[in-house]
Amino acid sequence: MSTNFGGKKAEVNGRDDLNRPLLEPRDSVSISIPEPVDKLDRKRTVMFRIGNIKCASCVTSIESVLGGLKGVESVSVSPIQGQAAIEYVPKLINTKKIKETIEDAGFPVTEFPEQEIAVCRLRIKGMACTSCSESLERALQLLDGVKKAVVGLALEEAKVHFDRNVTDPDRIIEAIEDAGFGAKLINSGNEVNKVHLKLEGVSSGEEMNTIQSYLESAIGVNHIEMDLEENKFAVTYDPDLTGPRSLIEGIQKVGHGSYKASLYIPPRQREAEQQHEISMYRDQFLSSCLFSVPVFIFSMVLPMLPPFGNWLEYKIYNMFTVGLLLRWILCTPVQFIVGRRFYTGSYHALRRKSANMDVLVAMGTNAAYFYSVYIAIKALSSDTFEGQDFFETSAMLISFILLGKYLEVVAKGKTSDALAKLMDLAPDTARLLTLDDDDGNVVSEVEISTQLIQRNDIIKIIPGEKVPVDGIVTDGQSYVNESMITGEARPIAKKPGDKVIGGTMNENGCLLIKATHVGSETALSQIVQLVEAAQLARAPVQKIADQISRFFVPAVVLCALITYLGWLIPGVIGFYPKHWIPKGMDKFELALQFGISVLVVACPCALGLATPTAVMVATGKGASLGVLIKGGNALEKAHKVTAIVFDKTGTLTIGKPEVVSVMLFSSMSMEDFCDMAIAAEANSEHPIAKAFLEHARKLHQKIESNNQPNNQHLKEARDFEVHPGTGVSGKVGDKMVLVGNKRLMQTYNVTVGPEIEDYISENEQLARTCVLVAIDGKVVGAFAVTDPVKPEAKQVILYLRSMGISSIMVTGDNWATATAIAKEVGIEKVIAETDPVGKADRIKELQMKGLTVAMVGDGINDSPALVAADVGMAIGAGTDVAIEAADIVLIKSNLQDVVTAIDLSRKTISRIWLNYVWALGYNILGVPVAAGILYPFTGIRLPPWLAGACMAASSLSVVCSSLLLQFYRKPLVVQDTKGQSHYSIST
Repeated sequence: MSTNFGGKKAEVNGRDDLNRPLLEPRDSVSISIPEPVDKLDRKRTVMFRIGNIKCASCVTSIESVLGGLKGVESVSVSPIQGQAAIEYVPKLINTKKIKETIEDAGFPVTEFPEQEIAVCRLRIKGMACTSCSESLERALQLLDGVKKAVVGLALEEAKVHFDRNVTDPDRIIEAIEDAGFGAKLINSGNEVNKVHLKLEGVSSGEEMNTIQSYLESAIGVNHIEMDLEENKFAVTYDPDLTGPRSLIEGIQKVGHGSYKASLYIPPRQREAEQQHEISMYRDQFLSSCLFSVPVFIFSMVLPMLPPFGNWLEYKIYNMFTVGLLLRWILCTPVQFIVGRRFYTGSYHALRRKSANMDVLVAMGTNAAYFYSVYIAIKALSSDTFEGQDFFETSAMLISFILLGKYLEVVAKGKTSDALAKLMDLAPDTARLLTLDDDDGNVVSEVEISTQLIQRNDIIKIIPGEKVPVDGIVTDGQSYVNESMITGEARPIAKKPGDKVIGGTMNENGCLLIKATHVGSETALSQIVQLVEAAQLARAPVQKIADQISRFFVPAVVLCALITYLGWLIPGVIGFYPKHWIPKGMDKFELALQFGISVLVVACPCALGLATPTAVMVATGKGASLGVLIKGGNALEKAHKVTAIVFDKTGTLTIGKPEVVSVMLFSSMSMEDFCDMAIAAEANSEHPIAKAFLEHARKLHQKIESNNQPNNQHLKEARDFEVHPGTGVSGKVGDKMVLVGNKRLMQTYNVTVGPEIEDYISENEQLARTCVLVAIDGKVVGAFAVTDPVKPEAKQVILYLRSMGISSIMVTGDNWATATAIAKEVGIEKVIAETDPVGKADRIKELQMKGLTVAMVGDGINDSPALVAADVGMAIGAGTDVAIEAADIVLIKSNLQDVVTAIDLSRKTISRIWLNYVWALGYNILGVPVAAGILYPFTGIRLPPWLAGACMAASSLSVVCSSLLLQFYRKPLVVQDTKGQSHYSIST
């Protein structure tokens, strides 16, 4: 039974739509302008399973209560299945309200729909320390619809996973602003392919609406943002269906040539905001100095110079002097105008029931300022009162803290230098070729912006130019320097059919490439996205700072109060001698100064920056070396690794097997043998299968070289089945064909005779893999495959052993071949003849023995093992850098990077602990000194303004300590020279 409130019917696309090309040629683009559709009217459909539906009246009841809700367009209820399909407008109503309405009508909703989880990234302003990031996380997680929120202090970003049926980015930004922080949307998760367009020739809002209507109806357009004042559009699109040039051409056709659309490249948000923040702190510091330096001179310098000192001591009224008036006037703007940010930060922190650095600074400066005001008022009202004001303490304290923040944001900007360099690798322009459809000759060549490149475009790259996007070489030969992406020092030869990576440098030949990955899908973009995600992810070691930050500020306030009372009470009762009190002070003022010093010397910021800054620098440095580490969690786990499990094929070996011998064990001809094996192996993706197919086809062509090729007689396997770790099977014609190892033969009860056993044994001793071919239960032939060991493998295993890490090889290959390979590279423990699931089981067994296990594999058939391991390393990922199963992605197929990844993680965790020692050590030493513990014995006292300078220096020192990771060098470099491996170790 169905009721339709909107009066609209959904239409299913016909089969003809499947045959339409994803990216139609430009001359076939047709433009149709539909009626403008308000984005608020876009609908969604949700499914519910509803209980207690017994009859048609129940259905009518549900439809009537839902039909009365604003935003519900149609309701379809099935009493047999107990389901309801509701079409609704998300801007007017959400699924939670619909569910509650059904339940209020007396029908339980037993199955709530899958939540539509979306992700958005936001830039956060106003965070001072770990306490801020923690309180913001709590505020976001309390927001209805938010499933997960991660806030990065050093990166000043938040990543929020939310149910789009319940909330949206605008509400999330409101929640952040309510918590006292600034927020700006970076992207909403679906904006990975986004182009900014600027329009010319548009004179009215109606024309803008026409263009908007075209874009909303264009194939492949997902989302549009308009800026009517600037005549700008931001369009999010699907690169499989359209591209920037198609959109620009479409807009121009809409206006019949009167509209002109061009690419608009907005300034980089991160860099612009970093520069703005640096300028803001610099200006605030200089503004503060404009007043605080004269205050310092009037209170500390001029009183010691007789003519000026006498003038400053001139009494205006009672004991109120010229110097006191000047200090009061000059200090007030610093306290309340320049220092306003500390009041604002304190207010929002206390409103969140937390405390941060702003609270400490505000308390310390207010205590100094308002006590000084009290002194000034007493001096005005009494002709005998004598007291020391602290106006210079308040002003100098704020100045030094702002100087520290300025230096800190400058240093923090350098932590993302590696990421900025990666983003700058792609060239700004590219040479787009138009080819003749008939003979492939070049019709035209035009220079365009790299952002305008679309999939399947042909791009020309001359020597000395950078490759703009990922693609496949279609013509030409050259050497390409990929060191900036993969870290591979030597240029790589490229020929037709080879892949090239965007951002790499073409050295000496001219290449024509066909674009395969553009925009956010390029290797470079995915590396940047992966590193950004890694820098936002929180390392487990960060929990130490989080736990300390919860009680740090209250503990410091308590310490300051105890310090104040600890000096005031003994002074009042005469417990310490009067000569301890400096000239011009009394017992109260001395105690107050010690209390203020304790408040401002403690630095929670240094603790909060200890981990994220080190992770930012390390992940950026790793990316520049071709090692992509997915966040602090992966870094921390990698440094604990005690055993590494290596896959054999493609990891320890080069991964390009070659057939070295073929043997027949029946009267079948070699031609028929090749035909049957080719048919059986044609659908297999295994490297050995591909090697045999290549060899068999060459052999087949050689046999038929004197005859006319008869390819149409080649048969295709039916009932094809892959047997993980053993081989494949299928029916070729009416014959059952098995291609695989001895275990596959045993599974199908195929007898392996002595002659075949001898052939297998002979080849396995030479580290070759034997593959048997059986037809209808009888082995008819076999072929032997060899896969050379990587030249650096032996030295890498040796170096890992020196690091205290044991190496294990696991493979689906036979024991004899596996043992021979292991012996060649120096691995003592071997696990052979195991399938992908078995590899994961072996790793779990090692973990049960107390080992922290890393798995190094190619990320394809090793996915279960990569997930099961404590640390999964996908090696040789090439352009596919977004391997979900791995914790660490090693871009190039070089085992040295396994050592680099573990060594970098160890260096980073050591640096984090050093940062903690520095930050905690500073607070542990600084607070007692500020409290005056040394004063009775040495006379050393830490004035509040100097304590503030020390606090600023502690944060700066932690950031600079993390920046030292930028000088990290690979510990192991293996060079293959004339067939010999040499290695150097760098400390």
